[in-house]
Amino acid sequence: MNCINAVILDWAGTTVDFGSFAPTQIFVEAFRRAFDVEITLAEARVPMGLGKWQHIEALGKLPTVDARWQAKFGHSMTSEDIDAIYATFMPLQIAKVVDFSAPIAGVVDTIAALRADNIKIGSCSGYPRAVMEKLVPAAAEHGYAPDHWVATDDLAAGGRPGPWMALQNVITLGVDNVAHCVKVDDAAPGITEGLNAGMWSVGLALSGNEFGATWEEFQAMTAEEIATRREHAAGKLYAAGAHYVVDSLADLPGVIADINARLAKGERP
Repeated sequence: MNCINAVILDWAGTTVDFGSFAPTQIFVEAFRRAFDVEITLAEARVPMGLGKWQHIEALGKLPTVDARWQAKFGHSMTSEDIDAIYATFMPLQIAKVVDFSAPIAGVVDTIAALRADNIKIGSCSGYPRAVMEKLVPAAAEHGYAPDHWVATDDLAAGGRPGPWMALQNVITLGVDNVAHCVKVDDAAPGITEGLNAGMWSVGLALSGNEFGATWEEFQAMTAEEIATRREHAAGKLYAAGAHYVVDSLADLPGVIADINARLAKGERP
């Protein structure tokens, strides 16, 4: 049928971990422990969505971080430095990720509604397999279990913003047409991943990395502050090429209904 029959979902900030705090906090801690270099949470969020080694590499290239690094060591970050930070990051992330495994509000019900419409649930992440092997069963205990998942280091071709993790889901799930898939993500590299895979790309402006607030912080915000931060987050996701931007995964069924109407008229991503 000429309609959406699969969604490919990101993890942190999309289905679990409101605000995407598990990886960002650990990056800050890993830089501190490995080299006694301070980075901010805001800096840690900038490359979100990339594989974690590539994320550290991108952090080292941020002008503010590079200036601090050069002031301390007299040179820019090297591959060996990235390896050292990654080696510090990994055990910290593996130990902590289960603390951020609860599904975001509305996710479990939304997944049930999608499955009732015979939509397959794929997923992929910027987390490496060692982290995903802890996160996936923990999330399942909370009621979220996709039909398939792919980690950023599973494929020789690499991770985001390339299309390979999303396309591996297509192959494994037996999806007939990439135009019948929706890629959902809260960060720009994941939006680009969907576009590169030929899919409809949907950004989440409120639950994830670009909004960057905990559930408790969000609950305490004024309507004006929420609107300002939502607009900022949506702007980044639209700039990355998102076809749609909504607040959270709970809004996805309405988006899919609109896409199905467009597919029926012959439109494609």
